[in-house]
Amino acid sequence: MTRILVLEDDADLAFGLVTALETGGYEVELVGDGAAGLERARLTPPPDLLILDLVLPRLSGFRVLRTLRDEGNEIPVIILTARAEEADRIQGFRLGADQYVTKPFGVIELLARVDALLTRTAARRSGAFRAVPARTYRFGKVEVHPATREVRRRGAPVALAPMEFDLLMALLQRDGNTASRAELLREVWGYESDVVSRTLDTHVANLRAKLEDEPAAPRHILTVRKTGYRVQP
Repeated sequence: MTRILVLEDDADLAFGLVTALETGGYEVELVGDGAAGLERARLTPPPDLLILDLVLPRLSGFRVLRTLRDEGNEIPVIILTARAEEADRIQGFRLGADQYVTKPFGVIELLARVDALLTRTAARRSGAFRAVPARTYRFGKVEVHPATREVRRRGAPVALAPMEFDLLMALLQRDGNTASRAELLREVWGYESDVVSRTLDTHVANLRAKLEDEPAAPRHILTVRKTGYRVQP
């Protein structure tokens, strides 16, 4: 059974969240503070998914996430928080969160996000996410090696979060053609509608920050107005 670790210290919210997830067929473990939750996430085998509040006793959600990613832990992470500021959302994605959901939230929407993220993660790990091209992609000073999921800029490795790499590949495989927002949300996140467009925009901004010489004036990862994005060699 798929195991989900929930780090949430609000007892009432945690009860409803655990009940909804268990009803959805998941095995759920609840931890009420960040330090203990970090240790649980480090266990072998790890949970299949982490749902993470940002405001936690002992260790904040941001510090939990940063520590896991610095250790190379790629457990899928959904941040679930009352902090709706854009700066917090950007910080969450930059630290390697896969999803950012603000409270209050709809249970049906959350379960759909959980299911989509688990499905995409399983497909990526099995190699079924999409056929892996044998070629190396290049644009500007960047080289992308799909077979090893390695990205280099000026010869130095660049660390991309799993969703960032998948988004970059979805753009590169179009060979300069435009990918619509709906196409990218469906292919990378598994969504059928443009309900989380800020997630896409934030990931694009992260790619520009890591791969462009001037992220505010990108030359390669381009916006196509009212349509989507494309990569220009």
